[in-house]
Amino acid sequence: MTVQTNTDIVELDLEHSIWGRVFSVAPLVVIGTRDEDGSYDLAPKHLALPLGWGGHFGFVCTPAHATYHNAIREQFFTVSYPNPSGIVVTSLTASPRCEDSRKPVLNALPQRRSVLYDGVFVADSYLFLECKLDQVVDGFGEHALIVGKIRRAEAREESIRRMDRDDEHLIRENPLLTFIAPDRYAKTEESRRFPFPEGIRY
Repeated sequence: MTVQTNTDIVELDLEHSIWGRVFSVAPLVVIGTRDEDGSYDLAPKHLALPLGWGGHFGFVCTPAHATYHNAIREQFFTVSYPNPSGIVVTSLTASPRCEDSRKPVLNALPQRRSVLYDGVFVADSYLFLECKLDQVVDGFGEHALIVGKIRRAEAREESIRRMDRDDEHLIRENPLLTFIAPDRYAKTEESRRFPFPEGIRY
């Protein structure tokens, strides 16, 4: 084994968030919930991911946000995976609430209704998930992991992988919106097959 000694490695102070010191790549989704008054809320999240290869999806949130309380009270949430062309709409879903706790800007954004639950999606998206709340795991500092069981999934036909479509070409023709935490984004359109070792199982 070759052990390298690096003189250009800097230890980071854990008293401050390390995620603001370096860039990291994450998905960017919009979580949809329903407010107590029956109106709809949309909020962007980048700490979000499928939990395993099965039917669970989770995202990180805080009790300081309405999304946290809405998901628990209503027992469901929606997930939109926006297209790069939807970056402005996605950004606007992060708009602060007014004094009456409403987000009036959401009324002007293109949306589509969900099917199983009384919710909405960001219309300019390529993947749509409807999730029934499964569990809330508190204890990550001021944050919590909200987990849902996917009950319905839809995708735009042009974004679906098929045997007769080359994956590299598919991504080039249908780029992915990528969040580069903490405050940048990219349109991913170039990709290469990962060089897995022979015999690996994944």
